[in-house]
Amino acid sequence: MEKAKVVFTDFRTKLDVSQGTKLQNLCRKAGMDKIDFEGKFVALKVHFGELGNFAYIRPNYIKAVADLVKSLGGKPFLTDCNTLYVGSRKNAVDHLLNADINGFNYMTTGCHNIIADGLKGTDEVTVPVPNGEYCKEAHIGRALYDADVIIVISHVKGHEVAGFGGAIKNLGMGGGSRAGKMQQHNDGKPMVDPDLCRNCKRCGKECGSDAISYETGKAVIHEDLCKGCGRCIGACAFDAIYTAFDTVSEMLGRKMAEYAAAIAQGKPVFYVSLIMDVSPDCDCHGENDAPILPDIGMLASFDPVALDQASADLCMAAKPLPGTQLTEHLEEAEKHHHQHDPFKTVHPTTSWPECLEHAEKIGLGTREYELIRM
Repeated sequence: MEKAKVVFTDFRTKLDVSQGTKLQNLCRKAGMDKIDFEGKFVALKVHFGELGNFAYIRPNYIKAVADLVKSLGGKPFLTDCNTLYVGSRKNAVDHLLNADINGFNYMTTGCHNIIADGLKGTDEVTVPVPNGEYCKEAHIGRALYDADVIIVISHVKGHEVAGFGGAIKNLGMGGGSRAGKMQQHNDGKPMVDPDLCRNCKRCGKECGSDAISYETGKAVIHEDLCKGCGRCIGACAFDAIYTAFDTVSEMLGRKMAEYAAAIAQGKPVFYVSLIMDVSPDCDCHGENDAPILPDIGMLASFDPVALDQASADLCMAAKPLPGTQLTEHLEEAEKHHHQHDPFKTVHPTTSWPECLEHAEKIGLGTREYELIRM
């Protein structure tokens, strides 16, 4: 397979060029304007950010892409699916309110928001997974399925279970309905180290399944109720909660790749990623820790595998920011062997390359890329 083209630009600008204009130029350089948008419904797959989280992509960047789509004749709308866990995006009513509060509305982006899997996360389409090994069928949000074109706009960050969050996670996990998210998350359940548990009960507040109790004075996760979403892992400030099996992260990554392949089949899909505010955990939390890396730049490609690989490589080449979760972990001797990989350093039990390896294997894209700098 030939190397995929990934176009990159940093955040430096001249006095007469805004960040939005620079993003539009990046998209054109990567070939987005070659897509036939005329009269087409265009889903801008975004993450609206949980209430209290400030690390999600600013609506200004989304507007720049939406304006470019409209100039090319398309009809863009912003979309995401409801969450599996209980939070501010668990149903369409709360989700739309969340989006509005976080600044995503028609006045700011020029687009309407449509929750892809409907009011309760059940408005889905079941489609076959091309070359699927772990998921033969994928349950995806109907509005995403019905779109003629998809543009995936992703915030690059760490993740407490997947390790790395980029384009594939945004489309694969984010595009799954509630049933789809259940299917991707069901390969492992977290466990509690009672010696580290402080009984702060934060994990129980984050759990959307009522699967955590404290009768013993320590957190206890009831496996029969647990959905394996991993929010409790990110919620614990004392590293008392961990994945029970070494393969959980790998299996999640492989399933996300298969879901992304299922959603992307049969229509043009273009990918944009911003490496900024690189938080150690997912934007699904109601808070975000300090960025672990400096703002690096924006990337665009038709190949999500190459885009994620390029994003990860740029992150691994960057210097850690002082006073962050990353530098704290680097100071711990037992984690020094991950110091070249900021995502593995922050979450040592994860293995994000598995996702890209499997995505390449099933034909979603290639990890070999040519980085074209603007």
